[in-house]
Amino acid sequence: MTRPDRTEPLTLSDLSLAVHGGIELDSTQALRTPLVMANSYQLPDDPSEISWSATASGLYTRNSGVNQVALEKKLAAFDEAEDAVALASGVAALHAVFFTHVRAGDHVVVSDVVYEATWRLWTELLPHRYGLEATFVDISDLDAVRAAMRPTTRLVCIEAIANPTTKVADVAAVAEIAHTSGALLMVDSTFSPPPFYRPIRDGADLVVHSLTKYINGHGDAMGGSVAGRRELIEPIKADAMVDVGGIISPFNAWQIQRGTVTLPLRLRQHFGSAQRIAEMLSEDPRVEYIAYPGLDSHPDHDLAARQFGGAGYGGMMAFAVKGSPDTQNRFVANLRLITSGFSLGHDDSLIVHTGTEGGRVTTYPEPFRVHGHLRLSVGLEDTDDLLDDLAAALNETFPR
Repeated sequence: MTRPDRTEPLTLSDLSLAVHGGIELDSTQALRTPLVMANSYQLPDDPSEISWSATASGLYTRNSGVNQVALEKKLAAFDEAEDAVALASGVAALHAVFFTHVRAGDHVVVSDVVYEATWRLWTELLPHRYGLEATFVDISDLDAVRAAMRPTTRLVCIEAIANPTTKVADVAAVAEIAHTSGALLMVDSTFSPPPFYRPIRDGADLVVHSLTKYINGHGDAMGGSVAGRRELIEPIKADAMVDVGGIISPFNAWQIQRGTVTLPLRLRQHFGSAQRIAEMLSEDPRVEYIAYPGLDSHPDHDLAARQFGGAGYGGMMAFAVKGSPDTQNRFVANLRLITSGFSLGHDDSLIVHTGTEGGRVTTYPEPFRVHGHLRLSVGLEDTDDLLDDLAAALNETFPR
């Protein structure tokens, strides 16, 4: 019997890519890449010519391990990138981009609403320790973005959907501004993972994910990734991965690879439930405000509809109930199915209350500054169960 030629590359749909991407049969012929926990590999008879900083697997796991490489191949395919690097966490991935692609004397433009670690890296750590300079700008104001660019601007850092306000960036427009000035565009797409959105299609040079979130999806492994052109990824591997040592562990890489198999299916449930929950909250008079790109009331709704092509609007929303921070806390305490927890993109729905104190909040829109916000990550529970839980918590918080 003639067996099909499995060496020819296939053009796969998102569902098939999620199942088969990154898998290569080894001597065990296992249908899933086995977990390889070794940190060292057998060297050739004459290792004298080996570069100890090489980024290929088969040398030392800090240089690349079997499970890491399998995951990177899948992530590159997911993001439609030439290459990808998997690192220890999402923050390690962000730092890897900054450490590798920005030098002393360079300038960076950063969205004024970004993940807390990105904010601190560019307001405190990198400027104070290395003399790097960052300008924070309202990324929805394209004229302001243009005005912020300098001859020394090396990098523009944005989030496709901002954490936590859900502001949507016009990636294609910002990419054009960055490239006109000779800068790279880095998009943190943690809130908008593939296949939902692929920023490289819209001109992004580097795409960062916290793999801990949607891509793993089960709340049991940490990791981060950067995808892009090989010429941009290889220095990250050589510098931030090998010599700084921000490597992902084999076990975490294996777990995240497992989680990616169901990613397209999970996103459908996340997004479908999120839309219904946002609509319910938007109609409840006990809710002070709600920010979710799938609502017509969201200032970036039309941009989100165009940019994301009708595939949904994400699984994250921010809102507040009427009342003081104590009222927000009581509401969270009255939830029984939705859990008060810090992360996002997990199988279980998570909510976290952020108050109105602190420097970051001053950069947020007025409702966030006045009321604080509840950041809700919609999980995989039954949609009606989630709606019932929110309704019951509202009734307990605001007894009639």
